[in-house]
Amino acid sequence: MDSTIEVSQAVALRIQELLKAKNITRYKLAQKSCLSHDTIKSIMKNKAKGVTLKTIILLAEGFGMTAAEFLDSPLFDRDNFDI
Repeated sequence: MDSTIEVSQAVALRIQELLKAKNITRYKLAQKSCLSHDTIKSIMKNKAKGVTLKTIILLAEGFGMTAAEFLDSPLFDRDNFDI
């Protein structure tokens, strides 16, 4: 991949992907993950400064999966990031 993305962008894309796949709303995800709707909205609009591991774990739990399953996506391939 020629262009790189930020981790927060990859998380936002993964959330979008899973919301569609699991047919749930951001509001429902906020409830299930114990995160505020504003936090999820901030991530989705790429306004979050950074996404912590704690947030990823809570998001994963909201989707009914482990953090490893949440991160098991080509979005998180090393080549997508400027490391």
